[in-house]
Amino acid sequence: MPRFATFLPLAIVALLAGCASQPKQDMAPSGETFDADDTYSRSYESLPAQACEAAQRALLGQGYVVSRASGDGVEASKNFQPDAETHTQLVVRVTCMQQRDGRALVFVNAVQDRYALKKTSSSASLGVGVLGSVSLPVGSSDDSLVKVASNTVQNQDFYRRFFERVKYYLPSEPDRAAAPPPPEPAAPPDPPPPPAASEPQPLQDPAQP
Repeated sequence: MPRFATFLPLAIVALLAGCASQPKQDMAPSGETFDADDTYSRSYESLPAQACEAAQRALLGQGYVVSRASGDGVEASKNFQPDAETHTQLVVRVTCMQQRDGRALVFVNAVQDRYALKKTSSSASLGVGVLGSVSLPVGSSDDSLVKVASNTVQNQDFYRRFFERVKYYLPSEPDRAAAPPPPEPAAPPDPPPPPAASEPQPLQDPAQP
């Protein structure tokens, strides 16, 4: 019996040590599954350079400012202002690669950054002779934009419309003479969450004074 009482605590300590030595598995980021879908990629019957040129034309046609363009990649941005104190910037990056069969494989990724207006006020100092300087409440206020959120756009309709426009601008596609797809919406693809609803105020009886 004493030998068993001595062995039991040692077994518990060894078990706890083994659990502690196991590597901790980090949880996957929210929404990241690595599914075998084609939301961010399409194949075209053209060369990669032609596909990237078509992607550049598609972005320029929707008001994007192209900051980088080459035979294997395009980067462009577009600004939105949903309201007076919110600013949104959408950055689209396109990569064009060649597959084994010679076709172009186009990848696209869009990142949406959201900024909020931040107001800062500064007071003015006034010299008063012997008293030195006195800080007065009057002064100036500066407004600056502060990044409050950043996310990768996962809106499948946004990417589908982009790839349709790329297909339209490719000269080798059979439906080149077809009508262009409809224009992009004026709002960003992922609008900001609605503000929290305020509590309803109680109704006042009109009969009361």
